[in-house]
Amino acid sequence: MKILVLISNVPDTTTKIRFTGDNTAFDDSGVQWIINPWDELALTRAVELKEAGGVDKITVANVGEKSTEATLRKALAVGADDAIRIDTTANDAFYVAAQLAEVAKDYDLILAGIEASDYNGNAVGGMLAEMLDFNSVSAVSGIELEESNFKITREVDGGSQVISIGGPLVAIVQKGIAKEPRIPAMRGIMMARKKPLSTKEPVEGVNKTQMISFELPPPKTACKLIDEENANEVITLLHEEAKVL
Repeated sequence: MKILVLISNVPDTTTKIRFTGDNTAFDDSGVQWIINPWDELALTRAVELKEAGGVDKITVANVGEKSTEATLRKALAVGADDAIRIDTTANDAFYVAAQLAEVAKDYDLILAGIEASDYNGNAVGGMLAEMLDFNSVSAVSGIELEESNFKITREVDGGSQVISIGGPLVAIVQKGIAKEPRIPAMRGIMMARKKPLSTKEPVEGVNKTQMISFELPPPKTACKLIDEENANEVITLLHEEAKVL
């Protein structure tokens, strides 16, 4: 069995976001880039499945420029066997899915994080499954290998659901798929330098969306402390200032 894990290259979650060009472009100067947290959990689960037996190879792939290779090397250090970078800018979910579809055809299981922590699009995994005509399950919080199927645990309203489904499969995973992201050991970091990382040219495609401008959220107002005995003032503030009543 071969597993493909999709890797997004995102800013560290503590990064102070800035924009340039009259708020038309993200300012990436001084930004530390990391593996998207949901993709990191997906990769951890893929490594666990391989260690348990039944998985021959784990590949990681992303769509991005050469600067994203450092993030792919981190994924190789965690435990992936090889990496693929599609050499183009990832500006649009449909375009990214179309590029990944060209390298994902021969895998039995594709793991995609439910969203990326930068744009929170939640679109690439589902689009990719449709393009490949693969089975697809979303909100996946657990996955086990069966003889010929995958045993999937997914979150639903009011609880969880366990299903058995055949491959090839795109599993769109969320928190719970692994307890903690795996931290690469020194040996893994050294081995990652020798693991293959191939670059693919992009296929022809179109961006379905375009970023016109960005806007930072308004600064938070000062916190108001209300005496616990003064319930009427709380109600007044919720009604007149917060406007939630």
